Amino acid sequence: MTSQSAATLRSRYVEQAASDLEENRRRQQELAKRITVLKQEEALLTDILNLAERYEGFADPSRLPEQLQEEPAVAKAERASGGAASRRPVSARTAAAGGTAKTGAKAKSRRPLLGDLLADLLGNHKEPRLAKELRDELMKKYPDRNPTPQVVRNTLESLVAKGRIRRHKRQRSVMYTLVKPGAADDAS
Repeated sequence: MTSQSAATLRSRYVEQAASDLEENRRRQQELAKRITVLKQEEALLTDILNLAERYEGFADPSRLPEQLQEEPAVAKAERASGGAASRRPVSARTAAAGGTAKTGAKAKSRRPLLGDLLADLLGNHKEPRLAKELRDELMKKYPDRNPTPQVVRNTLESLVAKGRIRRHKRQRSVMYTLVKPGAADDAS
């Protein structure tokens, strides 16, 4: 093998190694972004599970958002179930009533839930809104919140499932509007 062919072979190996290294770095960046999205989705699902546990045992699930605004959830639950809510552990009752337990997860959940913020934003508009528009508006109004577009869509779909908002399909676009109080009762 001549020195020229050895140099050519060496330069090919160097180019291939550089190319492989660049591809590896690009893939690492993609995976880091995906991990961030998965962590946000995990936080959303944890919030949903916490809400589901908190609302367990309510007689009329369509009234839950108004109940929370009118009086503590524990009082409503005790009245609706004849005191059954008092059989829950103290920590669950405290969390349901918005108590002052200061553990790591509880302190974090003090921030308003993403679903509540999105519903408030939808309430400010009479016309249907795209998820992207709601996310942009949310990030302007709450700069400390930066959910991914997928997390916003998942949250909106969970609100649709709960009957708090409606989904409207126009061609290939999906838009959302807030369900007005009393409108959910008329639809059934």
